[in-house]
Order: sequence, then structure tokens, then C-alpha cells
Amino acid sequence: MRAPFILLLLVLLVSIAWTTWRLWQILPLPTAGKALVVFLYLASFLCLFPHNMYGDRMPLWLATATYEISTSWIIFFLYTLLIFAVLGLGRLVHLVPASLLKDSLEGSCMVLGIVTVLLVYGNIHYHHKYRIELDIRTEKPLERPLTLVLASDLHVGYHNRKAELQRWVDLINAEHPDLVLMGGDIIDRSLRPVAEGRYEEQFRSIQAPVYACLGNHEYISGEDGSEAFYARAGIHLLKDAVAHACGINIIGRDDRSNPSRAALWELTPQADSTRFTLLLDHQPAHLEEAEEAKIDFQFSGHTHHGQIWPGNWITDALFEKAYGSYRRGDTRYYVSSGLGIWGGKFRIGTRSEYVVLKLHN
Repeated sequence: MRAPFILLLLVLLVSIAWTTWRLWQILPLPTAGKALVVFLYLASFLCLFPHNMYGDRMPLWLATATYEISTSWIIFFLYTLLIFAVLGLGRLVHLVPASLLKDSLEGSCMVLGIVTVLLVYGNIHYHHKYRIELDIRTEKPLERPLTLVLASDLHVGYHNRKAELQRWVDLINAEHPDLVLMGGDIIDRSLRPVAEGRYEEQFRSIQAPVYACLGNHEYISGEDGSEAFYARAGIHLLKDAVAHACGINIIGRDDRSNPSRAALWELTPQADSTRFTLLLDHQPAHLEEAEEAKIDFQFSGHTHHGQIWPGNWITDALFEKAYGSYRRGDTRYYVSSGLGIWGGKFRIGTRSEYVVLKLHN
């Protein structure tokens, strides 16, 4: 694992150096102006380090600012890199004049304009939450038709703050659900803003029982503290456990971050096989396990569907199903792109969503 990480780090550093050089070349500014732009560009990137090392000891406003700036920079960097790469290829085949890439007002406006439009669009698109409705008919007995709201990857913390969480809770309550099921990564990377902001108050205002499994970010933020927050928030944590609610079985697996988590076949005997069984498993890996265990429906998240294009190409390559509805034999799946997001608040080529599952005979 060490060699691939070092290689990836080298590629990243070379890419940053290359985009910095390209910015210096294209800007039609005196040396002092170029230096200021490059300084702001690199300083935005360097905000990553103090936040990751000292974020929980900074004033809350400063920790939030360094998080927002540094993670938004990642998106800015990616699209700047892609645009400069396209322009560089165009220059090689003589489709792009050299004058467009050096001390060029036209070239600078084009590059910065495209990136700005993408980021503005991505931010607006992120704040629009899509309602996905699934209709599932089962032959297994139900006490009554059920409405379940399913959500994953809220990532509340330094960037998805309390007011935003309240808006999501209002969307959930508007569905008048019988149950609310969350597929992990409720917390982003730190418990500090969640605890100081008393985010549990919003979760307790959900007007239905809430069940959830852990995600990898609950381990990043601290497993014990995350579990304590779930308890304060009135969330029924299913950590390699089975619950029975509204006449159905709900199985919640521990996240794959725990290499000692129980195998699915160890959990299914605790469920009534005559009843509809729904599985919460944060990461959609080894989907064949749910099929072999005769699970009726699996809900997962984690992938964010790549969050921004072309990240969805990567997640599609890594997972059997990285987003949307899927079926293996008699087992149905839904892999959500998430209600919230990690990092900068941009959705480009993907969307933020919650799922309304109508279950009936």
C-alpha cells in the first residue's frame, strides 16, 4: 500500500506544480499580480494541513473556513487541471494558438470563467435535493403498507451545519414516514461541531423511529463518540444487529472499517425469514452476500456516485453497482449518492438525494 500512496502523492504534487505554472503563464498581469494569484491558489490548498492537524482546536469559524476553502480548492484544481490539459493537447495539434496560453486576457477569462460557471452550477445543484421514489411489492406479509425514508452520507459537521440539517429533517418529516433508515456517514470527520452545535436536537425532531448503521466516517471521527452521539440523537444504532419494526426485519452491518465485523450469514438467523428483510450496509461491496443470504432489499451509500464528474467514472469502475437501483436474483438494491456530501458543496454530473420507499403487498 505504501508504494501506490507515494506514487499518487507524487502525481498530485506534479499536477499542482503544473497547474501553478500554467496559471503563471496565462495571466496577463505584472509579476506582482501573478505572484498574488499564485499565492492565493497555493494558500487555499495549504489550508488542508492546518485544518487536518489543528481543526478541532481552532475557533469554530476558522476551522469551518479552512475546511470550506481547502476542500473547495480541490474541485477548482481538478477542473483547472482538466481545462489546461485540453488546451495543452489543442496546442500540440495546432488547434489552440500559443498566444491564448501566455499573458492572455482572453485565455485567462476563458479558463477562470469556465471553472467559475461549473462551481456556481455545482453549488446550486448540490443544494437541490432530489426525491427518489421506489415502489416495492412483496409477497411476504406486512402489517400495513409502509413508507420508509432512506438517506445516507449526511456528513454533518464543519460544512453541513445545523440549519441545513433542519431543512433535510423537514423534507423527511414531510413524507410522514413509518420509519427512517440511514445508511452511515451521518457524521463527516469531526464530532466537535456536531457536539458543540447540539445537532442531536434536529435528529430528535424526526417524527418517526430512526435506525442507522455506521459508516467509515463514524470511524474517522471516533467510533465511541459517534455511538454516543447516535444515542443522544435517539437513533437506533444497528451494529451487526437486527431490529424488528413495523412488521419487517432491519439488519444493520458494522462498516468495513472494522475488519472483525460479523459476516452477514451470522446475522440473518436473528431475522424472521417469513418477514420482509431490509439490510443497511454502508459500503456496497460484495453485493453477492445479500443475494446469498436471501435479503429482500439492501440500502447502501458511500460512493457519492463520484460526487463530481469524472469521479463517477472511477466509482463505476470500482464497484459492481456504484449508484441507483440494482437487482441480483430476488434481492433488490439501491446505492444512494447521498443526501449530504464530503468536502466542497458541489455536485457536477451527480446529485444529492433521499429515497422514499413505498412497501406494500
